[in-house]
Amino acid sequence: MLYGPIDRRLSPAPDPARVGWLRGVTYAHRGLHGSGRPENSLAAFAAALEAGLGIECDVQRTADGRAVVFHDWELDRLTRETGPVAARSVAELTRTGLRGADETIPTLRDLLELVAGRAPLLIELKSRQERPISPLCRAVLRDLEGYTGPHAVMSFDPRVGHWFAAHTAGTVRGLVVSEADARTFGATLKRHAALWRARPDFLAYDVRDLPSRFAAAQRARGVPVLTWTVGTAALRQRAIAHADGWIAEAEGVATAPGNA
Repeated sequence: MLYGPIDRRLSPAPDPARVGWLRGVTYAHRGLHGSGRPENSLAAFAAALEAGLGIECDVQRTADGRAVVFHDWELDRLTRETGPVAARSVAELTRTGLRGADETIPTLRDLLELVAGRAPLLIELKSRQERPISPLCRAVLRDLEGYTGPHAVMSFDPRVGHWFAAHTAGTVRGLVVSEADARTFGATLKRHAALWRARPDFLAYDVRDLPSRFAAAQRARGVPVLTWTVGTAALRQRAIAHADGWIAEAEGVATAPGNA
């Protein structure tokens, strides 16, 4: 089956001027985290700003409808609390200390105030198929209103891109993709179906899956391809060859293209 014509019709390539800022940037994966700077903390994001990096972060919705910056579904690994993030209010979560530093869980609004347009920002929305997507998207959009710095939303869930395309055409949106070694006909069809549903302005691709025929085809027609997580010098070389931007950590930050 020839997917190209269907891709072009159902998920047109973005205006190059709209997405040009995505390219050639090293994005610090969950901030520039390390000793004393937990992942997705304001300290990690401040360090990324100081290093001249872009920033990638993860966002979830609280029980009372706010967007907080946190990766795991459960609090256990990263804090001294236990249980699901979604069961806590924003007041509870912003009082919750992160392990390894005098830092608490930030809100998306806290991050936006810190960055203030000084660095490109990728916001990954964490979703679950059994949950409606609209409340999370609305929480993120409320915080983004009036923010003029370069930013984009992205998700593994194609419903996120679809929602933002319908409700705020000005927001750059991405589809996060991991092939997980699944390159069968059925898996390929599912990737294209996700593309058609999300109508993304860019892809964020698992570096372990590169090179990829799917990613290369989208890139060739003008859809930027970012890649994650570039954590070693070897993965850096793969990223240079097959992607336009790099979501990196550890050795990948020090050696990734675009980072002085």
